[in-house]
Amino acid sequence: DETQRFFDELIHCDLGATNLVTSDFAMLNERLATHYGIEGVEGVALRPVPLRPGGVRGGLLTQASVLKVTANGTVSSPVLRGGWVMKRLLGQPPPPPPPGVPGVEPDTRGASTIREILAKHSTSETCAACHAKIDPPGFALESFDVIGGWRDRYRSKEKGDKPSAKVENRGVWQYKLALPVDPSGQLADGRTFNGIRDFKKLLLERPADVQRCLTEKLMTYALGRGLDYYDVHTVDAIVARLGRADRRVSVLLAGVVGSPALQMQRARV
Repeated sequence: DETQRFFDELIHCDLGATNLVTSDFAMLNERLATHYGIEGVEGVALRPVPLRPGGVRGGLLTQASVLKVTANGTVSSPVLRGGWVMKRLLGQPPPPPPPGVPGVEPDTRGASTIREILAKHSTSETCAACHAKIDPPGFALESFDVIGGWRDRYRSKEKGDKPSAKVENRGVWQYKLALPVDPSGQLADGRTFNGIRDFKKLLLERPADVQRCLTEKLMTYALGRGLDYYDVHTVDAIVARLGRADRRVSVLLAGVVGSPALQMQRARV
């Protein structure tokens, strides 16, 4: 509901498309705000809540729903999260893994981090080229656990310290606090970041990537088909208008509705 209501707010208030990366508000109720560590929100109704400057929330990337579907329920995966960012937010889907390459198995004992495991996994030239693009966006989100809560250290079953807060045991193993999280990284183009705040700033340096991806997805939704080579000009034109019109979503929607492809499809119907 948070994600759907967030997108509704984006459209109804005619906000900029770059709010998908970072926004000064979040759609929250009391329970979700508590999960995010945001104070002063009461009641069960989801509504726009202003966020303090410099926080980690805002936009799509740090919403619990997104962080949950890119984890396996026990541990987070920089590969899954990085692939989601590339495909869903930047419109640059990574290639499928080569045949015969085993998946990455996280160490739930707490002896090594997922970054260390991926470093060994990526020693092969076949794997290294793709992981150089996929892993960094995932590393930027490593400060969030499998359900989107903030963390500074990984959890483990064996190695580590006991958490200071009481942990309820509901049929699952009680965890320990293991190795610290390292959310830093370097993008394939050489730009570096040290956590989610820096990563969002890097994405905002090239807003056209996000705008193009959103345009392509809305065009696909409106047309009921995948885009082809003859749709590229339409997408280019809409993205150009977004840059001139302060990136308002209304410009994007008007461009999609008024596009020759959609008008011809309506005429045929």
